[in-house]
Amino acid sequence: MSQRAAETHAGRPALVWFRRDLRLADNPALSAAVASGRPVVALFIYDTSAATRPLGGASRWWLDKSLRAFAASLEAIGGRLILRCGDPLVQVPAVAAEIGAGLITWSRLYEPAVVERDSALKSMLKEAGIEARSFNAALLNEPWTITNAAGRPFQVFTPYWRAACAKISAVELAPAPAALVKPDHWPPSEALDAWRLHPRNPDWSTGFTPWSPGEAGALARLDLFLAERLAGYARGRDLPGDDATSGLSPHLHWGEIGPRQIWRRAHDHAETVGARAPREDLDRFLAELGWREFNHQLLFHGEDLAQVNVRRAFDAFPWRDDPAGLDAWRRGQTGYPMVDAGLRELWTTGFMHNRVRMIVASFLIKHLLIDWREGERWFWDTLVDANPASNAGNWQWVAGCGADAAPFFRIFNPVTQGQKFDPDGANVRRWVPELARLPDALLHAPWTAPPAVLAAAGVRLGRDYPGPIVDHAFARTRALAALKAVTSAADAAD
Repeated sequence: MSQRAAETHAGRPALVWFRRDLRLADNPALSAAVASGRPVVALFIYDTSAATRPLGGASRWWLDKSLRAFAASLEAIGGRLILRCGDPLVQVPAVAAEIGAGLITWSRLYEPAVVERDSALKSMLKEAGIEARSFNAALLNEPWTITNAAGRPFQVFTPYWRAACAKISAVELAPAPAALVKPDHWPPSEALDAWRLHPRNPDWSTGFTPWSPGEAGALARLDLFLAERLAGYARGRDLPGDDATSGLSPHLHWGEIGPRQIWRRAHDHAETVGARAPREDLDRFLAELGWREFNHQLLFHGEDLAQVNVRRAFDAFPWRDDPAGLDAWRRGQTGYPMVDAGLRELWTTGFMHNRVRMIVASFLIKHLLIDWREGERWFWDTLVDANPASNAGNWQWVAGCGADAAPFFRIFNPVTQGQKFDPDGANVRRWVPELARLPDALLHAPWTAPPAVLAAAGVRLGRDYPGPIVDHAFARTRALAALKAVTSAADAAD
């Protein structure tokens, strides 16, 4: 290639297709585009193709705010975020043609249908003479890099995480670019407001105000967690009334912060403060990153994780059709305060504490015998951190049909769970205020309170607060009988 031809090629813009990597720092797709010396055009596509699952309402709310923050960050360094809606197989080549792109970069996703689509897109672009490169921005280790001695994906978390940690070497973070080279012209962009991601008529997101979507909000939340919550995390993470978790999951989902950044900054912080951040707390926190990665491995290597049981014996499970029970569960009207508190927190804030998620999911699956997929769909619509790997993987884990799953016969008692993890009732009193005046000893089982105590607390069961929609002892017996039917059938088939 002649010197003039090389210069002409180098001047063709680089198109960076952003997806769940809405950050400037430690973004290898962006770094590669900048390092090429080309003008950089940033593109986000609101994907409506069959390869991706439509976003839930809470995710759309978050994406609206995250895109606004990211667009402002790009503008501050001379860039611009181009918005398009549709099928990436159509939109990426179209924008590439509009700007005369010579290089296209993006960060990898791991849903099987998306992987297949992205591979087809890369082939299309290369046939058109455009260099296409993809990068890992979402995981510490990509799913195909961690295997057991037989070369297969791990099905149990502990050995998986041990092997994964051994693969993580010194983590060096790429800084955010100081400036972007502008193209000769910008392609047209759709208006974000036209996508109507923010809810209207009614606006049910008024309780989402504690969140600060965007890269700056993610870094601020990490810094707050490390400074004030890492010490004591191993115990505090199970107490929903203590606000001791990181709250980073929605930021991680949209890539406003990456796991490499968290890993590096957490280790640096622990080294700085020494004994004030015990190793137990650091390891427990980083293991949450590990669990996220483990679920991404399940997503990548499996079928549709939100629909197909990892353990296929559960295909025969006798789920109940119970619309009234499902509705009561969604509205936080089950009569079990710990369950109801979690579901009301979810509807109000778009979030639910991790310990409470397990209690809430166990109640739907095992007390009501409602298919775990119904719960997964509700969380997908209402959680700001709804992620295709973690959301489905966690629901399968609770149901006992996933990898490294909690056994189905482990049936949480919502009363004793509340007494153990919310002993002073701070969480229940916040989200179920109609019970706030009950004494701690009776708060998690208000139906056991004497009439005089209920009257003094201003509680009339059945009017101010419902009685239990199902008896725990009865539900436990029924669930174990259903499990026995499935395991007996599986044994007979063998």
